[in-house]
Amino acid sequence: MDLLNTLVDKGLRRELPTREEALAVLATSDDELLDVVAAAGKVRRQWFGRRVKLNYLVNLKSGLCPEDCSYCSQRLGSKAEILKYTWLKPEEASQAAAAGVAGGAKRVCLVASGRGPTDRDVDRVGKTIEAIKKQNEGIEVCACLGLLSDGQAERLRDAGADAYNHNLNTSEATYGQITKTHTYADRVDTVQKAHAAGLSACSGLIAGMGESDEDLVDVVYALRDLDSDSVPVNFLIPFEGTPLAKEWNLTPQRCLRILAMVRFVCPDVEVRIAGGREVHLRSMQPLALHVANSIFLGDYLTSEGQAGQADLDMIADAGFEVEGAGTTTLPAHRSDAAAAAPGGGCGSNGGASLCGSGADADAAGEAPAGCGSACGGCSGHGHAEATPVRAQAEAGEVRSDLVAVRRRGAGTDVAPNA
Repeated sequence: MDLLNTLVDKGLRRELPTREEALAVLATSDDELLDVVAAAGKVRRQWFGRRVKLNYLVNLKSGLCPEDCSYCSQRLGSKAEILKYTWLKPEEASQAAAAGVAGGAKRVCLVASGRGPTDRDVDRVGKTIEAIKKQNEGIEVCACLGLLSDGQAERLRDAGADAYNHNLNTSEATYGQITKTHTYADRVDTVQKAHAAGLSACSGLIAGMGESDEDLVDVVYALRDLDSDSVPVNFLIPFEGTPLAKEWNLTPQRCLRILAMVRFVCPDVEVRIAGGREVHLRSMQPLALHVANSIFLGDYLTSEGQAGQADLDMIADAGFEVEGAGTTTLPAHRSDAAAAAPGGGCGSNGGASLCGSGADADAAGEAPAGCGSACGGCSGHGHAEATPVRAQAEAGEVRSDLVAVRRRGAGTDVAPNA
């Protein structure tokens, strides 16, 4: 296809595709799907080889969020049966993080439900970061605590945080239909605060909430403009007890096209398959590794993920390798810019506009989070395991019957991410 040849050429040069080209990727047919994946794979391999970065979530505080995000099992008024608890102690969080690091994770994502942290919360998280880094030398830490106030990003950076996650989730035009208690502009402001403080900006989206192709392209272009180093792509899990419980809009093919579009728009950033991959990609998860270069390992905020060993087997069987702790995730032109920036750290681009920017192309030669609370975390709203029940009755039928959402530890004394 001429479209895919053009997109590959642009991706290899870090040149931004047109909006029309991005929309055309989403409009491709299932007959063209393998060609789309192969094209996106060429761009992925140019900047990330065959490496897969593993991330691990530690849920510091669960449930009872005052925000009303429609996709979230922890939202105000949610009827979802989930674990609810207040802040973990630093030593508890460090112990939980160690399990992920032992499985190969190089980034730990610290998430807390709520609108945003108090200064006391920032101090508490700082002590947790210190405990984790003391026990796990060289590990990256990403915080996801909600909307940030002035000075809080700098304090997290000084405490040892490498990155901050806050997802945009959907387009500005439709954001008000998803959340009423804060605005799209609030989210943008928090990502900008983190970026300005020298933290690596991690911000992504949730697909499957009833949005249009135009909405998906809008939010990905907004993420490109924000120059996020990591773009988590979440696929909605319609949790019972939330307003979006009946939104079953995704197929594996649709998910792969969305991932490919993100890769073409932001060719040299960490594209992460986040919440909902087992539910919606199902047996096609290995194909997604040819497009994305990052996944989460283990459980998420309010539901269980695929067994960690199954993920490791999938990566190896697909011909990929787990990214080692001594390897820099981002390409040199982005990581070098980070190192040169004041306060710049792991993956931070220090304000350089490089996410597929055509203006910079000639000059050139990464929690999970998110139950969907105001934190807007990396994983969007949590993982679940897909359980086959019956074959699809007819083409295009929504397959909600394929999924059994396993709520993590609900009604038990199980520890977070046990």
